[in-house]
Amino acid sequence: MNEPRTFTDKIFLVIKGLCMGTANKVPGVSGGIVAFVGGFYEEFIYSLQKINIKAFKLLISGRLKSFYRYVNGSFLTLLIFGMLVSYFSISKILDYFLVKRELFVWATFFGMILGSIYYIGKDFDYWKKKTFTAAIIGLGVGIAISFLSPAKENDNLIFIFICGMISVSGMTLPGLSGSFILILLGNYVLLLVDSVNALYDTFLELIVGDFSFTSNTERLHTLKILVVFTLGSATGLVTLSHLLSYVLKYYKHITTAIILGFITGSLGVVWPWKKTIYKTGLTGEVLLDSNQKRVIMNYERFLPDMTITENWIAIFFIIMGICILLLLDWYGKNRKK
Repeated sequence: MNEPRTFTDKIFLVIKGLCMGTANKVPGVSGGIVAFVGGFYEEFIYSLQKINIKAFKLLISGRLKSFYRYVNGSFLTLLIFGMLVSYFSISKILDYFLVKRELFVWATFFGMILGSIYYIGKDFDYWKKKTFTAAIIGLGVGIAISFLSPAKENDNLIFIFICGMISVSGMTLPGLSGSFILILLGNYVLLLVDSVNALYDTFLELIVGDFSFTSNTERLHTLKILVVFTLGSATGLVTLSHLLSYVLKYYKHITTAIILGFITGSLGVVWPWKKTIYKTGLTGEVLLDSNQKRVIMNYERFLPDMTITENWIAIFFIIMGICILLLLDWYGKNRKK
């Protein structure tokens, strides 16, 4: 998996990282799906699994080139670079459209997940009693998670570290949305909006030589939260990759069946036609948490009224999302020729 990469391969790997980073930020969408459909899921898990004691020994002994080759550094560097860029570019654009054109964003991702189910399932010919049962279990878990109610925001650093470990599952487990898990844990806004924006603003201030943020206690606290969250994510990423590499090696067909079921069950999370339900008090007012943010209880899903033009446009975006996955499939087949 350490084969030389052409310039085109490197560009596409960065683009895949951009897509993974963007998908990880959308509640209900899994960056792992991007990796699975993009054809680099196993290499991703394999590369992360190489971050082990041997890798640290190479690093500590100063054998940097050997360390870089051992952990498949060119692959991880380009992919992670794309993810980081997405958080400060594409993710910002996505935030804008989630506010201005939320229905169309959800519709596009709903279509992409439908397409991913087709993509993963079309070549899966191992339907037996065990794999069918695994798919049913995955389906049930996916549906159950989509109807859980979110908790309150919590900025305790130990809890933040745990959030990092759990949320990164969206990158390693196709169908399990890390960002949706953060909503359930109550920390989506804190960790994927406020913290990222604080880092973005800090970078901009540093570029112009403004160090006033050093006396901003709220900003420093938010940056500390981001550091702890990142450490938790890195820990979870490496830990899960070792587990998944074993599972993929010995139980590949059962794992694929579970993933198919789980992705199908998670469709309810990204159902385009829904409205947010906020927690209210006895007098009907919307309750706020300690940071003056509205407390999300869950989502109310409903069927679209097809007499409204906007809903037909949403159907078009669903089809477009499916087409994006079909194009990825076409690209993967032609690339191998």
